[in-house]
Amino acid sequence: MHPLKGANSSILCIEDNEKHLLLRRFVLEKNGYSVLNAATALEALALLRKFPVSLVISDHLLAGITGTELAVDLKKIQPHVPILLYSGAAPETLGSVDCFMSKTEPVETFLAMVRDLVHRYLQDVA
Repeated sequence: MHPLKGANSSILCIEDNEKHLLLRRFVLEKNGYSVLNAATALEALALLRKFPVSLVISDHLLAGITGTELAVDLKKIQPHVPILLYSGAAPETLGSVDCFMSKTEPVETFLAMVRDLVHRYLQDVA
């Protein structure tokens, strides 16, 4: 199954580790997605206000905030966008996050989850 391509499949990636952020962007773009990168919560919120996305992928432990805390603010901007917490540290609760995936999962599993979340989002907004 190929990822959905085009302007409606943009993904916002939030990660404060630059190497992880660049690697994630490379993998997603190689699979046909348009990617916006944010290294901080403030940058992520600004990008989400400016650009509609089909999925948000966030690390859990960010500078000064957790991914689950940030998800609450992200949902205020785009309430229906799915949020995937992709992290080495599992949260105690998901809250506004739609799903969690460990960074130790194979890239194929990660891409399958991304495809599923983007597909469901695009069906919901169609």
